[in-house]
Amino acid sequence: MANAKNKVIVITGASSGIGEASAKLLAQNGAKVVLGARRIQKLAKIVEEIRDSGGTAEYKALDVTNRKAMKEFIHFAKDQLGRVDVIFNNAGVMPLSPINALKVEEWDKTIAVNICGVLNGIAAGLPIMEAQGQGQFINTASIGAHIVVPTGAVYCATKYAVWAISEGLRQESQNIRVTTISPGVVETELGSDITEESAKDALQEFRKISLSPDAIARAVLYAVSQPDDVDVNEIIVRPTASAF
Repeated sequence: MANAKNKVIVITGASSGIGEASAKLLAQNGAKVVLGARRIQKLAKIVEEIRDSGGTAEYKALDVTNRKAMKEFIHFAKDQLGRVDVIFNNAGVMPLSPINALKVEEWDKTIAVNICGVLNGIAAGLPIMEAQGQGQFINTASIGAHIVVPTGAVYCATKYAVWAISEGLRQESQNIRVTTISPGVVETELGSDITEESAKDALQEFRKISLSPDAIARAVLYAVSQPDDVDVNEIIVRPTASAF
């Protein structure tokens, strides 16, 4: 995994789950990580653990739906560590519900975080990477970018959008690598904001065979660690026992 060493890797949604696991694993492999999320106390603890283990880490509070805050976050990483090699657009929400429940405010939040958050990360980082002549975006989609399930229509739509945005960026880029990570069911805080009981029960049942976040972190490390002329475009990681 030598190609990860000394890379400056920015991670959104880094206070728990896949973001936290990826930050720790990447730092263990010599990357310099910059963590962003809303829960700054959790970020501080993760960064302390990474530094105590000999790694390099910084953090800054971040709301990915705020374009100005995202730009400040990415430039904070560049100012602190000199460059930005990888932006891992990982922040996401999943308030599942049937469409006829008409939870329109939750729809708005899902679109704002899952789609606009990724676009804000790209808008903030792309000029830096183009000036450097290289870089990599890793965007967290989902198995929901490949299938649609009841209560998941809006969430799946946002993850299809992440896939499409990533593929479009890849086609337009010659020196910038683009990777879409599509996790199957993973034991994380994703879905903790579900307010509809049937959807909450379905997710609990689905998670009986869930992966740990470390499984996805290893996929992220794999994508980052490839030689610069190798672009791993999409990785789907599912529990062996999962039908979806």
